[in-house]
Amino acid sequence: MPDLTAAPTAAPETLRVATGDGHEADLLLVPGDPTVGVGVLWLPAMGVPARKYRHYAAAMAANGWTVALHEWRGHDSSNRRAARDADWGYAELISDITASRAALTAAFPGKRWVIGGHSLGAQLAALALARHPGDFAGYLVAGSGQPWWRTFPGWHKGAILLAIPGFRAVSMLCGYYPGDRLGFAGREARGVMRDWTDSARSGDYRPAQVDFQAEAALREVALPVLALRLSSDWYVPKASLDHLLHKLPLAQVQRGDIGDGEFSGGRAGHFEWMREPAPLVARIDAWLKSLAA
Repeated sequence: MPDLTAAPTAAPETLRVATGDGHEADLLLVPGDPTVGVGVLWLPAMGVPARKYRHYAAAMAANGWTVALHEWRGHDSSNRRAARDADWGYAELISDITASRAALTAAFPGKRWVIGGHSLGAQLAALALARHPGDFAGYLVAGSGQPWWRTFPGWHKGAILLAIPGFRAVSMLCGYYPGDRLGFAGREARGVMRDWTDSARSGDYRPAQVDFQAEAALREVALPVLALRLSSDWYVPKASLDHLLHKLPLAQVQRGDIGDGEFSGGRAGHFEWMREPAPLVARIDAWLKSLAA
């Protein structure tokens, strides 16, 4: 993952959020116009700390939108670290999202929240939305899709098919997934990698130990969706995004494609946009205004 620590913006406010099993992490708040009735609960990519999205959040706040940056269990401000004796999966991550949403309800009475995210964040946002659809006013997808191996082109299919058992084997051997040393994601719980690889293998969401049928619940989601794809994002081919959106047949989907020429660096990549979020923010701003009207 590229270094995104340069040019710091104003430090966000924080809420310390606790989940029922003892997990705690900071929910970073970048406040916008307090009179605006819609905010965004944002979920990071796998292995990416919430603070890495501060440029995006600051640009959103400049347009009036309050953004809450969720922290993944096991990273940065979280009080847990993945280990052989410290494991969790999507079920716990969904519970953590629910806790962040409850904290926002208490801190901002009356404000409606859109849930969205980047990469894995948008996938888990979909599952949190399916679990509690009444908690959210819409769903935002940025640089994400469902990672089914069949949706990838050419040799990428083979690479993912090899990665699926490889990631699981390494996770079992180490007791956790050492992505910070392998160059993909961060230090992740083996349960997270189990659920991720299961979805990549099958094309479906059936995470272990969740208390709802994810695929059936997704088919009942009938909310506005904005789905943004970056043209040079090889992590998310168009078919991968299509596969994710096909799981939401009742949703009112608006799509947007963002090209290389919209960035000063000349590349609309999976992580590059985080340094220069304006092209995404412009589209999100217009969509949110339609929801807030």
